[in-house]
Amino acid sequence: MKSCLIAGVLWGALALQPLRAQTNAPAPATTNQSARLVERGEQVRNACIEGRRTICGRVVQVTRDGLVVESGYTSLTLPPFNRSWVVRASVAVSRDEAAVEGRTPGTAGVGTVLLTDYPKRPAVKLYDYVTIVAYPSGEYQYEPVPGVRKKIRRFAAKLPVAVRLGLEALDPPAK
Repeated sequence: MKSCLIAGVLWGALALQPLRAQTNAPAPATTNQSARLVERGEQVRNACIEGRRTICGRVVQVTRDGLVVESGYTSLTLPPFNRSWVVRASVAVSRDEAAVEGRTPGTAGVGTVLLTDYPKRPAVKLYDYVTIVAYPSGEYQYEPVPGVRKKIRRFAAKLPVAVRLGLEALDPPAK
């Protein structure tokens, strides 16, 4: 009973504390900046969710930044290929030449893309096929042959990574 009384007195004292410290001073600038940053992060996150695609294609290059994938092999999303996110290069599948990328979330991505932050197991080798849902995260400078550069879309297999990369693309860190 005595501990309840002490807790009640302490709670009452703490409840009155904010009333004495309350002022009508404007909010600090850091609070406004933090709110804008959170809002921007939510906008990028929503854009990533709306722009997600199923990357289904052949790995044409393995780089330190990720996998360059020629996406558009929609047959990889059907059985028996849809049991794992990696299908070995020995299978016979063809790219749907008439494929057009839809605008709805989750549709098959078409074209050359960079896939980052993908699962490490099973290991992916050159010319293997992959099928994974990924989120847009900016662009990447791809070099198909030495001296030739091409901008391609970059996708991340994990949403938090896509949001981070998307925020960095909007506001690059100072060097």
